[in-house]
Amino acid sequence: MTCQRGEDHNEALPSLSTDDTSADPHIVTAPARTGTDIELRIHTSIAPFEVAAEEWFPAAAGFAVTVIVHPIDAATGQPRHLPPAEPAQWARAIFSTVDTAHGYFLGAVDPDTGGHRRGQLVYRLYVDIDRRPIPVPRQVVTCPHYLLSAIGGRAEITIPTTA
Repeated sequence: MTCQRGEDHNEALPSLSTDDTSADPHIVTAPARTGTDIELRIHTSIAPFEVAAEEWFPAAAGFAVTVIVHPIDAATGQPRHLPPAEPAQWARAIFSTVDTAHGYFLGAVDPDTGGHRRGQLVYRLYVDIDRRPIPVPRQVVTCPHYLLSAIGGRAEITIPTTA
């Protein structure tokens, strides 16, 4: 799958449906389409998880796919504000190799601690060991998870992708 970043440049997005997806972070850099002189640094990482059953919650194992989008000033490298519609579309494009209905928006947080982290927006998708999307296991939640499919802005920008 590639993401078209302009008329003459394509950069591959990670495919989450294959077993050869590296645990190393995947980084894509792209100019923002909705802001002047804003660059997006998009980090995708995959981490395994295995949690024991708790009262009312079954055991679960699989992978947490995390997409962190850093909107920065292209000239200075300093964080810049960008409405969340475009970062959300990048997360949807990355998650689309598996499913977009189960992706979550976590906000401007550290995805592991839930603490506020200025200058980034975080998205997460959980898949089982067979790479099928699953609802967020309650045992791994460190901060609120909002369904990405429920967040508005889809019509504002679209990241074109090809298989």
